[in-house]
Amino acid sequence: MKRIQLLPFGKIDDALVADLSADLARVFSVSSEILDARLDPASAYNPERGQHSSTQILALMSAHVTPAAWRLLGITPFDLYIPVLTFVFGEAQVGGACAVVSAHRLTQEFYGLPHDPDLLRARLLKEAVHELGHTFSLSHCEDYECVMASSHAVERIDLKTSRFCPECRPKVFAVVGS
Repeated sequence: MKRIQLLPFGKIDDALVADLSADLARVFSVSSEILDARLDPASAYNPERGQHSSTQILALMSAHVTPAAWRLLGITPFDLYIPVLTFVFGEAQVGGACAVVSAHRLTQEFYGLPHDPDLLRARLLKEAVHELGHTFSLSHCEDYECVMASSHAVERIDLKTSRFCPECRPKVFAVVGS
């Protein structure tokens, strides 16, 4: 059975993770579960940047992939980066089993605005679906409404939907089988 497993680490709201799990099951038409396993991202922390390396976190996550995990999604409140960018909302193993997303820069509070749980939930879903899309070997899409559109700012995330466009959708569901 195909299953998306969620691996929360760091202090992240359990209800937010539960909502994401249910939303991902709906989007991909597969089962989803939240793992009790814990990930220690300390070795991925870069004190000079004050951020965690998403690439190193993906390597740590690989140890948690089991035969039951068709896809493994890490969810964290930590700020993530890759060396060539100031920050990333997430990263995935292209064509692999693991992806990670960060809620850090998806919150309104990060931008000095009041807490908006519905907006955070929508943004987190879009980024999770986007990163999982990369695990299906999808690249960025030119359709700005497609969930696979590139996002370098939350404003771009807010413009897109949580759905795959007509060109990307068949590529994903050829693998999913729905």
